[in-house]
Amino acid sequence: MMLLRLLIFFLFIIILFNIRNTLKLNKKQKVWKSKKLTTFNKKNLNNWMNLTKKERYNLSKQDSVNYMDRRKLLLEEIRKEYKKISRENSYRNINKK
Repeated sequence: MMLLRLLIFFLFIIILFNIRNTLKLNKKQKVWKSKKLTTFNKKNLNNWMNLTKKERYNLSKQDSVNYMDRRKLLLEEIRKEYKKISRENSYRNINKK
């Protein structure tokens, strides 16, 4: 009987810890979403400095990824345009002869 009560007590404590941890995670996610800032400049430098180190790192990492994506798209457009111009020039050269 004593063993059963002890087992129930430990199970109850484990369940409480799990509930507490899930509630903590939910609170952290809500705070992170509310602090989401996308662009920074000289006017809102203080906002940038008030962010935590991890938040600043994540934002700069995200900016870097966005920059690389834009750069890839631009390079792709340039390559397409170059191919188009090269084809036109080669076609003109063939017709001249």
